[in-house]
Amino acid sequence: MNHPLTFSTVLMLLIPPFLWAGNAIAGRMMSTLASPFLVNSVRWGVALLILLPLGRAVLRRDSGLWPHWKRFAVLGLLGTGLYNGLLYLSLHTSSPINVTLVGASMPIFMMAIGRVFFGVRFSGKQIAGALLSIVGVLLVLCRGDWHALLKLHLVPGDIIMIIATIVWSIYSWLLAHPTEPASIRKNWSGFLLAQVMFGAAWSAAFAGGEWALGEVKFEWGWTLGLGLLYVSTLPAIVALGFWSAGVARVGPNIAAFFTNLIPLFTALMSSAILGELPQTYHGAAFLLIVGGIVLSSRR
Repeated sequence: MNHPLTFSTVLMLLIPPFLWAGNAIAGRMMSTLASPFLVNSVRWGVALLILLPLGRAVLRRDSGLWPHWKRFAVLGLLGTGLYNGLLYLSLHTSSPINVTLVGASMPIFMMAIGRVFFGVRFSGKQIAGALLSIVGVLLVLCRGDWHALLKLHLVPGDIIMIIATIVWSIYSWLLAHPTEPASIRKNWSGFLLAQVMFGAAWSAAFAGGEWALGEVKFEWGWTLGLGLLYVSTLPAIVALGFWSAGVARVGPNIAAFFTNLIPLFTALMSSAILGELPQTYHGAAFLLIVGGIVLSSRR
């Protein structure tokens, strides 16, 4: 049974969207410098090197990992190999506002997948909370002008982001239904290493396919180097670790609402970089998103 939201759990679920907002900004900065799946492969390769000395105990034969290697191969495929590669790919052909809008549909996909594949029933409060939270996201995206939403239209990158959102929803539900020993899940570095180990292999395979198609691009420089350093550490290791622990506590249906904070954090980061002050609609959107989280998590 999932635990109610506590201060520590809220903090645990606030950190990933904040760091993932930075991941989206870095991804846009690198989109003209390197091909998406190559970026993803380098990202998880560096993360693997960082995690190896921290969680190497999970690789022992008696750790309990290997009887469940197929599960971790799937988690690595969905959470590390596919999702971010698709995200970086979507930023090549879609505008940031469209990609963020599609990503904001996460709670809806979470509920749909939970109901169809895991038999989870949702209350009216949870559905109302999802709608309230998405209204807050739309308020950020249209910058307080609802007429701006009428100008949005789908492009290939938006379709790719829809697929990425579905992939992440499935990954989160699998996290909430563990089959591996509790000793592995309690060791955060070992649990991440088990996923990233397979995810790095999947990412390398996708990058190889990108190379075979002649789509590889890599223009080294300070922007690309710093971008790769950031996405390989904080969003890849710290955010994924907190997300895994948070989902285990409250379930993906509640955790999904926190992903709606990503566009708000992205807007605030962009404002800071551009030297612009936050606007009134940022505060209103924050209240709507948080209201959706509180409403959906009430017993």
